[in-house]
Amino acid sequence: MSRRAWLRAGLGLLACAQVVLGLWVMLLPELFWKWPWVSHLPPYNEHLLRDFGGASVALAVVLCAAVVAMERLLVVTALVAYLVSAVVHLLFHARHLEPLSAASGAGFMVLLGAAVLLPAVLLWVAAGGDAFREPGHTARRPAP
Repeated sequence: MSRRAWLRAGLGLLACAQVVLGLWVMLLPELFWKWPWVSHLPPYNEHLLRDFGGASVALAVVLCAAVVAMERLLVVTALVAYLVSAVVHLLFHARHLEPLSAASGAGFMVLLGAAVLLPAVLLWVAAGGDAFREPGHTARRPAP
């Protein structure tokens, strides 16, 4: 599989995850709040949850645009935006694990760590010059 295909697949995975998360939180905030990894951080605030859901869907829109366009600036911007969000999320929850069991906390940290690792790896893939060339495209040498 080419770097471009890996990059597109990874961006698509991040976009799908944001769509699912965003729609869940936006449309069913009470159900999201009952999830054990979330409900230990009271108080429940429907407004903030729906805003978070909307922001997640907005990030998914940018990621989807990057999947379709596969333009360097858009891809890198989408990945950096996702990475900023993921790092902040990981750092917050790493400091608030007390209510969770050791196994649940460890599982949560693995999930949040993967949410940081994947876009970081995709940024590395994007750094490869051939990731943004169309398949079958050959580089032309400049005329002498």
